[in-house]
Amino acid sequence: MSVMVAVSDSPEGAVALAAGVAEADQLDTDLIIVNLSLTEVDTSLVPATLNFKIVDRKGRDDRDPADAVLDEIRDHAVDRLVIGIKRRSPVGKAFLGSISQRLLLDSPVPVVAVKLGMRDA
Repeated sequence: MSVMVAVSDSPEGAVALAAGVAEADQLDTDLIIVNLSLTEVDTSLVPATLNFKIVDRKGRDDRDPADAVLDEIRDHAVDRLVIGIKRRSPVGKAFLGSISQRLLLDSPVPVVAVKLGMRDA
């Protein structure tokens, strides 16, 4: 059993990481961090007692980030996915794709969606 968190280069990514750490700690399980950003993930907030693994996509592939996360869910024994979300207008939803929306709809495991202000980053 493990918790997976998708972390992007955004405030939502930082909130997702904090929530993922809290979920894994609460469930007393491992944490898999999928790095969707172009930089390294700051793991300074991950407690030393928590076993975690970083799956770094940087330079590995050019797949859609949502497809990459869904593939990682299938490749690991994941019981829960944590993602950060932001509010979008109806027009924004119509014209722009959303990684979070795809993950919410297509994830084979339960998804914990957190937004700014729900947890301290």
